[in-house]
Amino acid sequence: MSTTDQKQIFDRWKEREAAAEAMIPLIGKLYRGRNVATTIFGRPLINRSVFSLIKVHRYVRQVEGNGISVHETLPILEALNSLDLGPSRIDLGKLTLKYKSTGSKLSIEDFVKQEVNSILGKKADSDSAGQDVVLYGFGRIGRLVARLLIEKAGSGQGLRLKAIVVRKGSEDDLQKRVNLLRRDSVHGPFHGTLNALADEDAIIANGNYIKVIYSSSPDSVDYEQYGIRDAIVVDNTGKWRDEEGLGMHLQCKGVSRVLLTAPGKGEIKNIVYGVNHALMAKDDKILSAASCTTNAIVPVLKALQDKFGIKNGHVETVHSYTNDQNLIDNFHKGDRRGRSAALNMVITETGAAKAAAKALPELAGKLTGNAIRVPTPNVSMAILNLNLGSETTVEELNDYLRHTALYSPLQKQVDYVNSPEVVSTDFVGSRYASIVDSLATIVDGNRCVLYVWYDNEYGYSAQVLRILQNLAGIAYPVLPQD
Repeated sequence: MSTTDQKQIFDRWKEREAAAEAMIPLIGKLYRGRNVATTIFGRPLINRSVFSLIKVHRYVRQVEGNGISVHETLPILEALNSLDLGPSRIDLGKLTLKYKSTGSKLSIEDFVKQEVNSILGKKADSDSAGQDVVLYGFGRIGRLVARLLIEKAGSGQGLRLKAIVVRKGSEDDLQKRVNLLRRDSVHGPFHGTLNALADEDAIIANGNYIKVIYSSSPDSVDYEQYGIRDAIVVDNTGKWRDEEGLGMHLQCKGVSRVLLTAPGKGEIKNIVYGVNHALMAKDDKILSAASCTTNAIVPVLKALQDKFGIKNGHVETVHSYTNDQNLIDNFHKGDRRGRSAALNMVITETGAAKAAAKALPELAGKLTGNAIRVPTPNVSMAILNLNLGSETTVEELNDYLRHTALYSPLQKQVDYVNSPEVVSTDFVGSRYASIVDSLATIVDGNRCVLYVWYDNEYGYSAQVLRILQNLAGIAYPVLPQD
């Protein structure tokens, strides 16, 4: 390659950088000023760097075939900023591809105005103070849900993290909690600023005031004294999983509902958002977000059941170790879990196969399941070995799952990857409940084997957030309509 050609390549790269830099303030202005969140095929654009914006554009070429560039999305974004938009979620990638497919019969400005006409002039309710949320417990899931709530605080009219309830562990407990939120060995640093107010037992996170309440019992807190009312309590301790235990939260002033971040027992509804969230009713006071594995497998099983039907099958989970296991060999009440998590693959049970039938009753009695804990700190895999109701091919099955990830009602739950080089760490931070590894798909007649990755911490936390938004009645128009 000549020196001239090399220079042209680098010049084109600098032009893409400049376009991406121009996008950042426009994305922020839409979000913080009008509560308009932009994405590219479901991938959020808020708080992304220049290089991250360029990279997310590349994703479209991998899964859709028709690529888009920052030079094409920037004019669309500029046109959006020129309009009086109401709160909404706009997929900039899909809007750009749709404009390209029209053959440019309209100007960009006229096309964008036509596509978002339904939200023009629609103002947010200025009297809305948002929905109060309390995190009861502040472990792995609690801290990640906190990060998501803080990140999505937006205009303050959505979900508002008002308090964290924990047992006091030491005299410098507050600072230790802040430090755990600030630095994470798996998910990296907190994006923003954190300050501990020791004299008030509070945290300021990106301008959000969060009270830290010390308590040892769910029924001993008067939340109203902290200005918290009608709050949804997210119990992420896992200690109480039935109505009697979780019902203690409802005895507190200022609490209206409880959401458990573990499988619920008894008659508690286990919700996998995107699949059976319609079961949530206004009079449900206690709900469960099921487990991370249930959230990973059920959306894919739902898609397969709808298209092909499922006769039976087996789910094998290759799961990262969790805090329930021992770092070194020691007593544990569970079989095998007493052996060192960092040194062994550990066979254990999973209730995900049975739990799937709670979300998809048509699968009752059709699935078996088991799990292997492995020496990685995060990101797991579910291997679905299924006998379908009809024959298919690798190409047909993958194309269907690709379409499911891009355009179906399950597009927030199911992601799709077709790289021959991906490994578990590539999915750290993924906000999808499940990611189909298409190049690993096996099909033989009506039998298929699917390999489904999932960030068992962040992907699950994103599902918890979606349930919270639904409980709070937070629903925004999504454009363009597929």
